[in-house]
Amino acid sequence: MKAALQAVTDREFDRVVAASAVPVLVEFWKPGCGHCQALMGELERLQEQMGACLRILTMNVDENFQIPAELEISSLPALVVYKNGEFLKFIGGLGKREEIMKQIEIVLDT
Repeated sequence: MKAALQAVTDREFDRVVAASAVPVLVEFWKPGCGHCQALMGELERLQEQMGACLRILTMNVDENFQIPAELEISSLPALVVYKNGEFLKFIGGLGKREEIMKQIEIVLDT
């Protein structure tokens, strides 16, 4: 059973990210994006694997414009990591769970 990822909107984004006691990984995606859908599957497995150590959120850029614009996201899918409510870094939007995991572990160690 894959873990369902929580969708987040522009309106609640800052509050949800700031309130998180663990680092947050956000996937910016849009319907019809095959790479986005494939990555979402990897992220569901990653959420299952990481459990309470990491919170993974998704944001549909067709429905939410403010946060993607602030981050100047120009290609999809895009992955962004936050820690303690602060933007940390972009990590490659394409890749397998193992690659994403390596990037997350670097963040968790800082």
